[in-house]
Amino acid sequence: MRLGIEAILDYDFAEPTDVLLAVEAAQLPGQTIIEQSLIINNAGPLTNLTGGSGVGRRTWTRSGTGRMLTTYLATVEVNRAPVDVAALNKSPLPSLPENVLPFIWPSRYCEADRFVSFVCSHFEGLEGGALVQALVDWVNQNLQYVSGSSDGTTSAADTFVSQQGVCRDYAHLTAALIRSRDIPARLASVYAWQLDPPDFHAVVEVWLDGAWHIVDATGLAPIEGMVKIAVGRDATDIAFMTAFNGAMMNAQSITVTRLV
Repeated sequence: MRLGIEAILDYDFAEPTDVLLAVEAAQLPGQTIIEQSLIINNAGPLTNLTGGSGVGRRTWTRSGTGRMLTTYLATVEVNRAPVDVAALNKSPLPSLPENVLPFIWPSRYCEADRFVSFVCSHFEGLEGGALVQALVDWVNQNLQYVSGSSDGTTSAADTFVSQQGVCRDYAHLTAALIRSRDIPARLASVYAWQLDPPDFHAVVEVWLDGAWHIVDATGLAPIEGMVKIAVGRDATDIAFMTAFNGAMMNAQSITVTRLV
């Protein structure tokens, strides 16, 4: 399917601030960028660098004092067929590529080591994709999606206790549970067709049968209509905007429309 994407970020800055953006769709197998543009008003020169794990790209800029308006427009062709994750196999640990290894270990927001006992006792006998699907289903069935129920300090362990959160929290807990059984899992930021309310969306990619596959415990949007932006260990690595001296949001809107 062909998707049209519009992302508008309207922020105020009390003083000139270094800003790192990750809003551009990644050029990847399964998603082809037909055209795109990134326009930033009241900011310094743009410096591009390759995103983490070689996925997408990030953009450095420096805001002026006052309002900085960022507009990203893109047309992307997505050819991502649904995959039965439960039918896939765990890749042997010695076969993991170097750039996949970091995603079997705990990270700041995905404390995988704290979930080993829970996963081993509650999902005994399950391996590989069957285990991954069971964990995704457990998160879907045991968490409530509640806007404003978490903040930038909330980790997978916090979400496990509160049993509520937003997409970021669902993704952190899903990734931590999967990593607890030595299966690589990373977070991905995406534009998602049919997501309601529309926003940047966080999902999980899991490494099975030698490739990355998207899973989404929220179930809020079809995976075949997702456009990947960035990937990383947790939300720190995939933030759409990091302002190194603070910023105040005036407005933000994301629109994803099916064109064909």
